[in-house]
Amino acid sequence: MSLASRILGIPGLEVERVDWNTKIDVWAKPSKRPSCLYCGCHHLRIKATDTRTVKHSRQGNRVVMLHLKAPKYHCQACGRYFCHRFTGIRPRFRASEGYRLEVFEAHDGGVTQRKLSNTHNISSATVERWYRYHIDQKLSECSNRRCPEVMGIDEHFFTRKKGYATTFVDLGKHHVFDVQLGRSKASLRRYLKALPHRENVKVMVMDLSETYRSIARRYFPNATIVADRFHVVRLINHHFLNAWKQQDPEGRKNRGLLSLMRRHEWRLKDEQREKLGRYLDDYPGLKALYEAKQKLMRYVLLKMLTATRMANKLPGFLELIKQLHDSPLRTLAKTLDSWLQPIVAMWRFTKSNGITEGFHTKMEMMSRRAFGFRNFENYRTRVMAHCGWDGIINRV
Repeated sequence: MSLASRILGIPGLEVERVDWNTKIDVWAKPSKRPSCLYCGCHHLRIKATDTRTVKHSRQGNRVVMLHLKAPKYHCQACGRYFCHRFTGIRPRFRASEGYRLEVFEAHDGGVTQRKLSNTHNISSATVERWYRYHIDQKLSECSNRRCPEVMGIDEHFFTRKKGYATTFVDLGKHHVFDVQLGRSKASLRRYLKALPHRENVKVMVMDLSETYRSIARRYFPNATIVADRFHVVRLINHHFLNAWKQQDPEGRKNRGLLSLMRRHEWRLKDEQREKLGRYLDDYPGLKALYEAKQKLMRYVLLKMLTATRMANKLPGFLELIKQLHDSPLRTLAKTLDSWLQPIVAMWRFTKSNGITEGFHTKMEMMSRRAFGFRNFENYRTRVMAHCGWDGIINRV
């Protein structure tokens, strides 16, 4: 390979001359004749020669224009005709693949279409077309990828007309695996049945949704269902605050007491603990519920336990839930019994749906910038482009 070919990144070229003007014009031709595309014979006759002009790259603020002599060959063995093929330049295209990829990565990084139109000597419509081409190419590659071992599933709002959408997230690589319209078993049935390598999912993190739990049991048989810690903590606080409202409606309205009640006991300062203790002394029933809530929180926040430690902690947790059945928190106790296995699984795993919620915030910002989406496929394409991968096509 010649030095000029190495610099241009196109092998098999022989540079004839270079002109430096407002742009860099490079005249080149093939360094040798290829073999026949159809039979592999080397006995070729040049019937005609055409000149192809393509944009290739930018040197500083100048566009490199390649003027390539493209011979048309006639094979003496099979009698077929074909034009010379250049590496990295597709037939009938007026820009090389490297140039198109450069525009895509710049636009994906935030450079506007108008700016790229001025710097790369192309139209805004061309920028949009090239960008969409690379996105569709990447989506087609991602369509048959294997399901992740650790998957998060959650819902988010799409539009008032079409309702909610379900997000599948690869919690191991911090990427959105896919987004599908709907959040019911009926709306997701066709997609889940066609999803390849579903048996690869080992852990599935979700909130306390009965629909998603039934989906996990039906379509991901090898997955261990893990409850999302944030939703479990929020559920406990919700039921405790409702019980407090029944015990003391006026005290429930006090914002200072509300802040103290929501916090973990071990994070309170001494003066805060004394203030809360003086209030709870006037309500013995509420004080017992508060102490039960703090014990429950300590169990819920456990993580990274071995099988032996989990076996030691489980009897105390079950006894606490049994006591809650005979208290104003009996509804909470029933929910904890129903989700006992996913909640106990939190003690072993540290993954949560916080990554998924972060992607939902990013999706909401994308919808605001686009002033809303009507077509779900366009929305899914945009989500996968910005949340499903790192935006780099050819990683070396």
